Amino acid sequence: MPRRRFVRLAVAAAMVPGLPRQARARTYPARAVRWIVGFSPGGGTDSVSRVMAQWLSDRLGQPVVVENRPGASTNLSIQAALNSPPDGYTVVVVTASSAINVTLSDRPSLDLLRSVVPVAGLIDFPVVLVTNPAVPARTVAQFIDWARDNPGVGIASYGTGSTSHMALELFKSMTGLNLVHVPYRGDALAVADTISGQVQGTFATLTAALPHIVSGAVRLVAVAGKNRSEFMPDAPTVAETVPGYEAYSWVGLGVAAGTPAEIIARLNSDINAGLVDPAVRHRLATLAATPIVHTPESFGTLVRSEVDKWAGVIKTAGIKRD
Repeated sequence: MPRRRFVRLAVAAAMVPGLPRQARARTYPARAVRWIVGFSPGGGTDSVSRVMAQWLSDRLGQPVVVENRPGASTNLSIQAALNSPPDGYTVVVVTASSAINVTLSDRPSLDLLRSVVPVAGLIDFPVVLVTNPAVPARTVAQFIDWARDNPGVGIASYGTGSTSHMALELFKSMTGLNLVHVPYRGDALAVADTISGQVQGTFATLTAALPHIVSGAVRLVAVAGKNRSEFMPDAPTVAETVPGYEAYSWVGLGVAAGTPAEIIARLNSDINAGLVDPAVRHRLATLAATPIVHTPESFGTLVRSEVDKWAGVIKTAGIKRD
């Protein structure tokens, strides 16, 4: 074989491994996409996922199928995504619980920061402090005074290691209050027992608490986020009384490491287009959810900052996974 022809063939052979990935990126998507959610059907994160999956399906021209994999504080859903080829045909919901679980998890092999590549932000679920109406406190300052006079008050969360639990622990550490954490398996149960008086209050998502706030079954004391909620603009933030306090429940999207950058960019562009679409924003507003628009890089920065923030709270409080 002439030397010149041999060199051309050798160069072509060396390029072959890169061709399938480039071709996949150009033709993506050619089939249905899995959208994995680490929570049961019917909850806030599942509902948001179904709104955005339908939007993405319309943009991609292929079905985007929501698959629920609840359990282990989103670990099962993350693992399911990592077990799939990194080709963009499996996306996974990444939440504040996922960031918290980095510190609490007993599975160091499941490294969220290294194994999952951020794609886009989705929404912010405001977290609110609500109490049973019998609690004689209408403001954060009044609640702090009342709780200081009544040590051992029971405050519910929607699960050990949840954003709700972290919001409580951060509140305790910044106020020095003796509040007893009472974990439940979900927002609805925590709110229900606050209504019945089994516990005196809970840090709940506004999505779960809103109808009961409107009916008067629970009293809204404050919003846990940095800013007041657009859905309850008259409600003060905890930070207005406890400077520096901030806790909220965010949701975004990720893919397994190794997914082509071109596909990640395509998904980010299409998701962000949905988050600014008036019809989509209206549907998300009915869930008391605020869209958060991110580049993959800025969403990654958010995830890392949340991992670091809650790691400090968890270690200070000595929290262990049940």
